[in-house]
Amino acid sequence: MLSRVASSLFWMARNVERAESNARVLESRLINALETSEYGAVAVSDWETVLDICASTEEYRTMYDACEPKDIAYYISFHRYNINSILNCMENARNNARSIRDIIPEELWETLNAHYLTMQDEDYKTWSIRRVHRFLQEIKTFSYTMQGIVESCMLREEAYHFIKIGKWLERAEKTSRVLNVVCEKTKEAEELTQTSHYYYWLSALQFLNGHDAYLKRFPPTMEPSQVLSFLISYEQFPRSIEYCMEHVREGVMKLEDGKVSHYSEELFNALDHVTNEFMKIKFQKISTEEIGPFLDRFQNDCNRISYLFAGTYYFV
Repeated sequence: MLSRVASSLFWMARNVERAESNARVLESRLINALETSEYGAVAVSDWETVLDICASTEEYRTMYDACEPKDIAYYISFHRYNINSILNCMENARNNARSIRDIIPEELWETLNAHYLTMQDEDYKTWSIRRVHRFLQEIKTFSYTMQGIVESCMLREEAYHFIKIGKWLERAEKTSRVLNVVCEKTKEAEELTQTSHYYYWLSALQFLNGHDAYLKRFPPTMEPSQVLSFLISYEQFPRSIEYCMEHVREGVMKLEDGKVSHYSEELFNALDHVTNEFMKIKFQKISTEEIGPFLDRFQNDCNRISYLFAGTYYFV
């Protein structure tokens, strides 16, 4: 397979996954804002959490003076100068898909292109929170549709594995980022009440679409160690970091026919290192104070694995 084809498959999947993840985080925050009466520093902090997860608070503040919900919703959803805005992610995914139309299923291209063209017809300068909410739901629905097409139509060959690796690596990184930001917020807040603890960890689960799954596994309490364990190493939850990275490794093994070659050895070593890191913490009771360094290391590992993956298959 040509390296440009592999790169387009990988980044198409990553951009769609990123758009879906950011849509879910923003939608969850908008719903919570409607359900709770927030004001002052609390509201600003909660919206900064969304920025830290989906974009960059520092870059946002170069364009806006304050953390206004409407400005943040626009910045994350539509802003052309935010490289991770949902609109930009979907455009990048569509451009990647267009260059590999002969590789991906026809239904996938038609669905992605139709969704993109519909987005282009919108006037994003005149919009409302209600319209944003509908836009976010449409993004999530498209992502689910794309995953269904990939699973039901594609041969389990190289193209399929490049798509899946892109998706799982992006998802693992997002889960790590959500946890890192939430842990930092809990440490910054002084003398948290039980209600505050519950709110922070409920938000983490909602950001990662894990609330219902968590309640099926644990009683309706929000113990930080339980939530962390669930989102990091619960092997049956498809957004836990360990689940995602196991599937990344499995995909690379499929690409290499189960063999470690001289050109892929460094990539496999990096994946093995991540596996060993999980084994060190798997059976420990994780605390928010101890997990910060692990999450920082993992995000660095994600960046390194992405770089090595690109180098192994000549994306760069």
